[in-house]
Amino acid sequence: QVQLVESGGGLVQAGGSLRLSCAASGSIFRINIMGWYRQAPGKQRELVATISSASNTNYADSAKGRFTISRDNGKNTVDLQMNSLKHEDTAVYYCNVRELIGPMRVYWGQGTQVTVPS
Repeated sequence: QVQLVESGGGLVQAGGSLRLSCAASGSIFRINIMGWYRQAPGKQRELVATISSASNTNYADSAKGRFTISRDNGKNTVDLQMNSLKHEDTAVYYCNVRELIGPMRVYWGQGTQVTVPS
C-alpha cells in the first residue's frame, strides 16, 4: 500500500521561507509525476508545482520565481522550497503522485498546514 507522508509545514512570517518534504512508501511505478497542491479555506484545491520522473517541472503562476520543486527518484521523495512567502500562500499543502503507466493510480498525502500571518 502506498503512503505519502508530508513534513515541513508551519507558521512563518511574510517574506520567510519553508521547505516541504514528502516521502512516498510502497510500490509506485517509476514513470510518474510528483507534485504539490494546496487548498486555502473556502477555496478549491489548486496546483502549486509538479515534477516528472524526467525532472520536467511545471509551476502555477503564483509559484513561479518563488518556489522550487525537486525530487529524488531513488528515495521517492519530492520537496518544495518556498521563498518570499506571502499571506496568500496560507493553505494546507498536499503531496501528490500520479502514475503515468500501469494502473495509473493517483495518491495524495494527508496535508501539511502552511500559515503566513498577514
